Amino acid sequence: MLHSKIDSKTNKEVHIRDFNAIKPNSKWTMDVSEFKIPTGKLYLSPILDMYDWSIISFDISRSPNFNQIIRMLDNAFNKYETLEGLTFHSDRGWQYQMKYYQNELEKRCIKQSFSRKGNCMDNGIMENFFVIMKNEMFYGHEKEFISLDVLKENMIKYINYYNNDRINKKEKD
Repeated sequence: MLHSKIDSKTNKEVHIRDFNAIKPNSKWTMDVSEFKIPTGKLYLSPILDMYDWSIISFDISRSPNFNQIIRMLDNAFNKYETLEGLTFHSDRGWQYQMKYYQNELEKRCIKQSFSRKGNCMDNGIMENFFVIMKNEMFYGHEKEFISLDVLKENMIKYINYYNNDRINKKEKD
């Protein structure tokens, strides 16, 4: 979440970012990442809860399209009765600038947050997830995935492992 204050020394506005979530479903982040193997490409679009860094919803598609975003959002929104007060962080991708996307957030009282153009700070945690996932299950193994279906199956297994078995949860008081 972006807050502003006036720096007493320079008298200029300073932006303070706070990505620390003190409870579940208070701050989410999302993005899309490409996974390319010799037989083609898959695109992963997950939503990550910044409270415990768990993936709460995702969609895997053969092209980065808006239907993928709609499916992922519907899956997430169907899990929770209310998400009022949630802040949803993303980059300034075309998907997140679509009126439908913005309306879906607005009707659930979800605040959309993204950094200024050319600055991806608002989805840095999501980018970190992609680095972890690709380093642990993808890079160096691209040729082992003999088809897009095999890659997709392994991506789904990895997300299950990441959420349930991998030690990655932030310690809470």
